[in-house]
Amino acid sequence: MSTWAAILTVILTVAAMELTAYSVHRWIMHGPLGWGWHKSHHDEDHDHALEKNDLYGVVFAVISIVLFAIGAMGSDLAWWLAVGVTCYGLIYYFLHDGLVHGRWPFRYVPKRGYLRRVYQAHRMHHAVHGRENCVSFGFIWAPSVDSLKAELKRSGALLKDREGADRNA
Repeated sequence: MSTWAAILTVILTVAAMELTAYSVHRWIMHGPLGWGWHKSHHDEDHDHALEKNDLYGVVFAVISIVLFAIGAMGSDLAWWLAVGVTCYGLIYYFLHDGLVHGRWPFRYVPKRGYLRRVYQAHRMHHAVHGRENCVSFGFIWAPSVDSLKAELKRSGALLKDREGADRNA
């Protein structure tokens, strides 16, 4: 495979992984099939150490390892797909685990630009308790904060959360 074809394969794989991650996050992790693992990530009392939700990362790591193994047996395409999946995993770790959820030994909150938008979008994802009416399921691409606020307002999810908190107080 040519250098340009390899680079294009990696870039397209990262883009496809964002679509895959969005879909898995929205319809599996927040659905009845995958909420058992993902719920740990939405619990407010976790300590940011390993959580059951991290098993999703293991699943994608296994996919990447299998692709690398197939690539090592002679498939250039499988090898570069594995590189793309791995690159996406590193981007995910940096943006989601590190930046947004502070799983680094230091805290950094971006003040502007792309990183701020990703940070705010994912924090808004966690503004709703439970798996219903959440917004922003992507990890690299984030909708505008204004559109997410409007979506939350339309759903009434934040109002329901406040009413539930008031009843429990």
